[in-house]
Amino acid sequence: MMVFASLFAALTAAGSYIQIPMPFSPVPITLQVFFVLLAGSMLKSKWGSLSMIVYTLLGIAGLPVFAGGSSGMGVLLGPTGGYIVGFILAAYIIGKLSEKAENTTRSRLLINALNMSIGVLVLYACGVFQLMLMAEIGPGTALALGILPFIPGEIVKTAVAAYIASTHEL
Repeated sequence: MMVFASLFAALTAAGSYIQIPMPFSPVPITLQVFFVLLAGSMLKSKWGSLSMIVYTLLGIAGLPVFAGGSSGMGVLLGPTGGYIVGFILAAYIIGKLSEKAENTTRSRLLINALNMSIGVLVLYACGVFQLMLMAEIGPGTALALGILPFIPGEIVKTAVAAYIASTHEL
């Protein structure tokens, strides 16, 4: 499982380089969330969150693993740092929910999609909270800049990640 946790940390780092800058927001569109969702669902709470902790520590240590090849404590303390903290919490919560649903007879695809949707909500709550604090903006502006433009992409990422997690096991 340690190898898989390392792999998901590396995949999350690779996902940070696949980005679309948003001219009106400090938050770019990346594939990082996709790998966070998969880590939580496939590695469960302990190893999924550990993979995101490893990813975060690599970035703090100076490796260019955050969005756009950035790194350092400044990113974690900046307007987008809450999303990175949210990666850890989201992977943990998705993993816990997945552990509780292991013996269910319901559709694995639906369960994974619901679990991942909850994880996305947690991730965005962390991100928007820090965006509000660091950018000194109100909740409405933070939602408009930090969540609303990303909803269509998150729906697609969640659907694909839920499908992969429900058809493959580690």
